[in-house]
Amino acid sequence: MKKQYIKTILFICIISLVGCEEYLDQPPQDQLTDETYWTNEGNVRTFAFGFYTPYFRGYGSGFSFGSYFTGQSLNDDFAPSNPPQFQQQVPPSGGGWSFGYVRKANIFIDRVQTVPMEQEAIDHWTGIGRFFRALEYHDLVSRFGDVPYYDQELSEEDTELLYKERDDRTFVMDKVLEDFQFAASVVRSEVENPGQEVNRDVVLAYMSRIFLFEGTWQKYHEGNSSKAAQYLEAAKWAAEQIIDGGNYSLGNYRSVFNSLDLGGNPEVILFREYAAGQVTHSLNSYNNKEPQTGASKDAIETYLASDGLPIELSPNYQGDKGVENVMANRDPRMYETFVPDTLRINGINFNFSTTGYAVHKFLNEEIKDDPEGSSNLNPTDAPIIRYGEVLINYAEAAAELATVGGPSLSQQDIDKSINVLRDRPGVMLPHLEVSGSSVSVNGTAYDDPNRDPSVPSIIWEIRRERRTELMMEGFRLDDLRRWKKLEYTDMLDNEDINRGAWVVKSDYPDSDLSSLALTEGDQGYLIPASASESARTFDNPRVYLSPIPLDQIKLYSDQGVTLEQNPGW
Repeated sequence: MKKQYIKTILFICIISLVGCEEYLDQPPQDQLTDETYWTNEGNVRTFAFGFYTPYFRGYGSGFSFGSYFTGQSLNDDFAPSNPPQFQQQVPPSGGGWSFGYVRKANIFIDRVQTVPMEQEAIDHWTGIGRFFRALEYHDLVSRFGDVPYYDQELSEEDTELLYKERDDRTFVMDKVLEDFQFAASVVRSEVENPGQEVNRDVVLAYMSRIFLFEGTWQKYHEGNSSKAAQYLEAAKWAAEQIIDGGNYSLGNYRSVFNSLDLGGNPEVILFREYAAGQVTHSLNSYNNKEPQTGASKDAIETYLASDGLPIELSPNYQGDKGVENVMANRDPRMYETFVPDTLRINGINFNFSTTGYAVHKFLNEEIKDDPEGSSNLNPTDAPIIRYGEVLINYAEAAAELATVGGPSLSQQDIDKSINVLRDRPGVMLPHLEVSGSSVSVNGTAYDDPNRDPSVPSIIWEIRRERRTELMMEGFRLDDLRRWKKLEYTDMLDNEDINRGAWVVKSDYPDSDLSSLALTEGDQGYLIPASASESARTFDNPRVYLSPIPLDQIKLYSDQGVTLEQNPGW
């Protein structure tokens, strides 16, 4: 751990040198220079660590969360009292339209070629640079669609390139695929800090994530079956490489998220290490001592019953009146994600949830009453990417690939992905069985009565598995975006995303619950966002892409170039 901090400090000392135009024009004489820095592999590794914090945020730091829990609350998993709204206006500046990390990656790739190292080392670090360039371009494409593509370092004098028109989304993502394919072929499998340093498995895991996103985007947004098939095949291949490699396995579900040390955890492909008094976060405390934005009734009802059937079809389901009934006979991952034996209600609990359903997925009980369990002092490690996600990526890629001309989805595909998740120790749900687009469990065919009729049964069930396996991990908004299903977030059309637990006020005679809004007066489902004017609606598909900030359009215009705004903005 101390070694990592030293490297980070060294990186901070040099990053301002390598990345600025003034330095390149006139090298300073009393510091490390471009000529003196790129001299050995240790310095190359140190520079690469500068990409880690922006891309591998984990639980964030201090009071700033990463992607987990409330990181993407604009979705149907959360029921906030003051719901975030979709973007309404074009920003004057900022908005994510920045190519600084693209430039940094291109500098890294270029400089690595000059370092006196063995060719194997040059190839490895070139692959690392191309991996991070690919991550950045995926983020830019996901946000803006078409973007200008650069694979070289630019200077202020390169105005023709700096202000070139946007490249087509598929052109850019083809370049991203080339970067991933190169990285997968040269990045080392064995690295100095396993689990904390990018190796081939990390590259493959991200490849499965990114090309699942882009393959489904091409299918549902662009109607481009050939590109969808190409990208989905890449996602499936990458996930299968990890599965067949046999380096990972599943253990206790919750220990992946609340551990003080993820080193050696068989499920974790990459994690961010925290240390008390040095690098800490506040997510453990948020799951323990503070009011929470709770899970929606819709999210809670996604979990299967213990017999593998949707709750509307299962004789094991006990109904939704009382937390004991809600939690009885359900997918055990539900108990690991939500407090199973009590509701936390505003007016009764200081650490209430807006829906009564409280999350404890990220809570480490051993330190919850210690100073390290409070405020922003939490040292629990954060998974960055894990085997459970890779398994569900494989299942969805295989199922979607079958709809765009790829091989049919087989039971073997489900057995090596979904059913491995269901066989997790402590979960042990009945296996999902597939026949064409139909599904069954224990030989009984079923069709969820709540299924979106536009989604085939098998894809619906894979999406359910994804939602429950990755609950509160920051994926849901991007999933809805790539499936072209942001209408699920409309609180007027989907009332259950603005509902919580069933509460009867008379059950709490010693508490003042007058501020609670319930569906039936003094009893009913909690309504977190009770003010009608605060309800979130979805009525404009332009929000699938973000607008380009006004200052960039003006800068381009000043150079005689038209930077086209995204549709609808």
